Amino acid sequence: MKTHRLARVGEAVREVASETILFELQDPRVKGVTVTRTEVSGDLQHAKVYVSIMGTQREQDLCMYGLRHAAGFIQAKLARRLQTRFTPVIHFVLDQGVKRSIEMTRLINEALGPSAAGEAPADEEASLPAEDSADGTAGEDSVES
Repeated sequence: MKTHRLARVGEAVREVASETILFELQDPRVKGVTVTRTEVSGDLQHAKVYVSIMGTQREQDLCMYGLRHAAGFIQAKLARRLQTRFTPVIHFVLDQGVKRSIEMTRLINEALGPSAAGEAPADEEASLPAEDSADGTAGEDSVES
C-alpha cells in the first residue's frame, strides 16, 4: 500500500484517539494521557496507538486498563471518520519515550555538576567581593588613629 495513505490514516487515527480521550471519555481511570504517535499496518486492519501517561506505575496500569476498555468506543468514533472498508482494530501501547528523556536530562544535569543546575560553584562564591558593612567599609577592619 502507498505510504502516504498509511500516513494519512495514521494521522486520522491519532486525531480521533486524542480528541476522544481528551473530550469524550468519562472514565475516571483515564487521566493524564497524551497520544504521542500511531502506527497503522499495511492492510489497515490494525493500529497501534502509543500513549504517554504521567503518574506512578499503578496509575499507569490502571489508565492502560481503562484505555483498553474504551478501545471499542474509540474505534466506533474512528469508523465514522474513516471512509475505508475496514476500521482498524486499536491497540494501545505505553510509550516510555517521554519518561526516558526526562531521566536522561536528569542524568546529564547530574553529570555536569552544580553549574548545570544554576548554582554557583564554591570557588566562584569565594571570589565575589564582600558586601558593605553597616559603617560603609567593604569588609575591612577599621582602625582608629
